[in-house]
Amino acid sequence: MTTAPLFHGRGRIAVLALVLSALPQAGLSQSVRSKEEVARIVGVENLKISEDGTVSGEVRNRSSNTIRDVQLLVRYTWLWENETKPGKDDPSTSTYYTLPGEIAPNGRSPFTHKPSPALSRMPGGRYETSVSVGGFTEVIPQSR
Repeated sequence: MTTAPLFHGRGRIAVLALVLSALPQAGLSQSVRSKEEVARIVGVENLKISEDGTVSGEVRNRSSNTIRDVQLLVRYTWLWENETKPGKDDPSTSTYYTLPGEIAPNGRSPFTHKPSPALSRMPGGRYETSVSVGGFTEVIPQSR
């Protein structure tokens, strides 16, 4: 005697979708915000860039809620002295740096990030370095 599976193919997918839709969604909420909205909540201030590419500054929480998991996007863009005839290798790189801890409402948190591995030094150009907010979590108190 052979038995067939209770659900197969599309039936399994339908059951999975039904089960997932029944789960509470409170912990899964995310939203994508415009640059302007992000700038009203969190910003990078007092940015300093050293010759070796180390960046330091402060992240400022402009909101009335705690923020955490702030990710900074650090970009090292190589600019060739002669852009019409660039070299073979582009040493540009970027990385995310996540600040430890939380930032209280209207608070600040200092940061320092040193590139690892070190930026390559080569003739024929220079790095342009920028730091922007790549992501964060805003802790919004639950209302009753």
